[in-house]
Amino acid sequence: MTAPRTGTLTAEQVEAIQKRTIRVLVGAQIFSGAGLAAGITVGALLAQDMLGSTGLAGVPSALFTFGSAAAAAGVGHLSQRFGRRTGLAAGYTIGAVGSVGIVVAAVADNVALLFLALFVYGAGTATNLQARYAGADLAHIDHRARAISTVLVATTVGAVIGPNLVGVLGDLAEKIDVPRLAGPFLLAVVAYGAAGVVIWILLRPDPLQVAADIFDPQGDAENDAAAATGGKPSWNGAVLAGAAVMMVTQLVMVAIMTMTPVYMRHHDHDLAAAGLVISIHVAAMYLPSPISGYLVDRYGSAAIAGLAAITLIAAGMLASLAPAQSVPALAIALALLGFGWSLGLIAGTTTITNATPVATRAKTQGTVDLFIAVSGAAGGLLSGVVVAVASYPTLAVLGAVVAATLVPILLLPRYLN
Repeated sequence: MTAPRTGTLTAEQVEAIQKRTIRVLVGAQIFSGAGLAAGITVGALLAQDMLGSTGLAGVPSALFTFGSAAAAAGVGHLSQRFGRRTGLAAGYTIGAVGSVGIVVAAVADNVALLFLALFVYGAGTATNLQARYAGADLAHIDHRARAISTVLVATTVGAVIGPNLVGVLGDLAEKIDVPRLAGPFLLAVVAYGAAGVVIWILLRPDPLQVAADIFDPQGDAENDAAAATGGKPSWNGAVLAGAAVMMVTQLVMVAIMTMTPVYMRHHDHDLAAAGLVISIHVAAMYLPSPISGYLVDRYGSAAIAGLAAITLIAAGMLASLAPAQSVPALAIALALLGFGWSLGLIAGTTTITNATPVATRAKTQGTVDLFIAVSGAAGGLLSGVVVAVASYPTLAVLGAVVAATLVPILLLPRYLN
């Protein structure tokens, strides 16, 4: 795509809308980050307690990731038809409903309800990630990665605070006769609900709807052609390459992350220690996002996807070699895991956004995120089985091996632009 035209809007007005959009998204992401952290920190532990099985400890991650997959497609389709505001607000609201269901299931000790609620809870995770696309709708093509990274970095505040409140929320839960491990999901109810309210009230004008009116004649021709196909998702080499990068990084990250708290608990670490390691991991996923965005804008998606592969391989190897009693070593491994994910996500997101016309952009992005979520679900589901059959170090080594599969994708630099 070439430089945008603004139609009835001046360039200054478009820039002002973009700045407002980013501010609103940042506010919502601060809230949603706290909701996201609940499932990451104690989801596996809650399931382990209710099911009495380590082999099934990866089920929560798989369930809310499958829920995230379904919600990603739904949020994408809603956003394409009604705008980002409607899609994102709906996704956060559904995530809040799922959080309520998890708390109720824990109180009732109802495993079936827990599984259903975890699936619904996944909508919050999907929406948290879909928000990054909204940050790029009106961004200049040379600064899209940085716009995406700004939205992602805002998640850090809530996502880091959330895991470190595990102990406090557990105490609060026990005082109101709720199982201790369900405490963080009480926070998720409020957090996802607040994010939905912020988006619904303040995300005006809608960035995707504004973007539909600001592309040059070439862009208009692309949009007309897309509309003629019924607005079906766009699939081309760039979209496939970007999706592949994000799918691999998601699978590796979720698999190792999911089983780390379980591994630590088996070696007599308390919840506070597990929460600290996960908070460091989540911080590394989001806090360095501006660095990842700058690198992608400066050096291109292919080079940074390669850096993501190297970082994930290092994370897997360090996690496999880290002494079980060493919280610092596990924290460093999980930090590398988070940073590798950040590099891969922003590289892939930028590639896909640059490669899709507005008429199919949100649908395509939602469908891509569906596949990313399925990859994460596979990682979460298989991680418990691998640890039960073999060990956590074996899982970490396998993660490094999977990360190495990014190398063939990097041989397609004409797609990863």
